[in-house]
Amino acid sequence: MARPFLILQLRPETEASDDEFAAILRKGGLTADQVRRVRLDQTPLPTDIDLDELSGVIVGGGPGCVSDAPEEKSEAEARIEAAVLSIMPQITSRDFPYLGCCYGIGILGKHLGGDVSKAAFGEPVGTSHCEVTTEGRADPLLMGLPERFDAFVGHKEALQALPEGCVQLIRSDPCPYQMVRYRENVYATQFHPEADSEGFVTRIGVYKHRGYFPPEEAETMAAMARAADVHAPEKVLRNFVKRYAR
Repeated sequence: MARPFLILQLRPETEASDDEFAAILRKGGLTADQVRRVRLDQTPLPTDIDLDELSGVIVGGGPGCVSDAPEEKSEAEARIEAAVLSIMPQITSRDFPYLGCCYGIGILGKHLGGDVSKAAFGEPVGTSHCEVTTEGRADPLLMGLPERFDAFVGHKEALQALPEGCVQLIRSDPCPYQMVRYRENVYATQFHPEADSEGFVTRIGVYKHRGYFPPEEAETMAAMARAADVHAPEKVLRNFVKRYAR
């Protein structure tokens, strides 16, 4: 029997969480019986997780920020962050397949002792013009991607520098660390590889009061998302699944 991919989700809003989960399955070429889904807003990280029984770990996005001061985090945000961080020592020490999406790059950066903050490189909700680096052109997860493409973004914090042991794979002018790799198999993206136009419209509606943009601009933002031509990023997710399914 194929080993499942563990999908850790952080979004406390069911509409956004379900949409993200469906997008990860669809864009990754996965079916529900090929994954193990854990909504960390509802369920503690299971104690029986054995990496030897998994193909890889995928961490979704969420409204929390790892760089927020402890007193600024809700109980749920603090609990979710601690849960994801608790599995990172195993992942990085074993160089186990990991793909962190948006929030997941902050988790990786924090675990590695990198500088994650809101000082610079945050991006408003929208698209970012991304460029594959020289190192990225040789990476198997970026096979089939054009050298330049648009991706959906929306984040308040970002890596301020490349953590030790990481390689920069994708950059953009507003945010230099759009995708990084640690060692050989631990990946993280600042952009959303699973997001398409309709999925991003859903998130715009869910998060319009979370400080990403003025709430009265939600309809304008939704029109922008529907008009965007974003297709290349999903290849990262598909390539991750193809490479590590076992």
